[in-house]
Amino acid sequence: MSSFPSLHKPKYPLLSVRCLKGFWLPLFLLFGWEILSLIGYFPPNLLPAPSKVIETIWTLASSGELFHHIGITLYRVILGFIIGSVMGTILGALTGYSEQIHDFLDPLLQSLRNIPSLAWVPLFILWMGIYETSKVALIAVGVFFPVYLNLMSGVKSVERKLVEVGKVYRLSNFQLIRRIFFPATLPAYFVGLRSGLGLGWMFVVAAEIMGSSQGLGFLLVDGQTTGRPTIILASILLFALLGKLTDAALATLGKHLLYWQDSYQ
Repeated sequence: MSSFPSLHKPKYPLLSVRCLKGFWLPLFLLFGWEILSLIGYFPPNLLPAPSKVIETIWTLASSGELFHHIGITLYRVILGFIIGSVMGTILGALTGYSEQIHDFLDPLLQSLRNIPSLAWVPLFILWMGIYETSKVALIAVGVFFPVYLNLMSGVKSVERKLVEVGKVYRLSNFQLIRRIFFPATLPAYFVGLRSGLGLGWMFVVAAEIMGSSQGLGFLLVDGQTTGRPTIILASILLFALLGKLTDAALATLGKHLLYWQDSYQ
């Protein structure tokens, strides 16, 4: 038997220690914020203490109101993410694989990509009203462009020699996509999905400003109009927490699917 220890044993303990490291800086900042609020450095009407914000979250959760707002926002983000990522996947793959489709379609999509998110709001309200369809459509637009751009760039950056080797072995187009293009573009694709999800969380705020009466974005605006900074900060904190949790889930899925990648880390 070899006297050398297994190189694979410390993998999961090391990962758990690395995950815990990410909590130290937020906890330190929250602790400093709490201390400065207690000594009166931060005015409570402008920047209340974290304990007051957590107390507000607890009050909303106890009444059941918070979970309703979170559920509505999650529904909008997830549905918009699915629609936007599906459309981005289809068009990104087509424009990356075909030069003709790229030359025909990409200039239009690149020009639309530079339109600010709030510029879509009045148009979507005019077309679809102020109900769920316009909100989900706005989120889908935000998700679409990162997925499209990363997948298209990933397909175009596949090494030419790999494709030539596949053609030498007489692989069909479907086999080329499955055995060469798909694995080679998967890392860039997951970067696009994570970027799109992040933009989806940003766009949901703009979506929930559009005449919404429920959701975390509504809660944020309601805190502003009623002059309650604890509600504003509670909404921002929940956006950060939910965004991080959904991104972590997507990143974990990406690591699982990319287990074969011989990367630096």
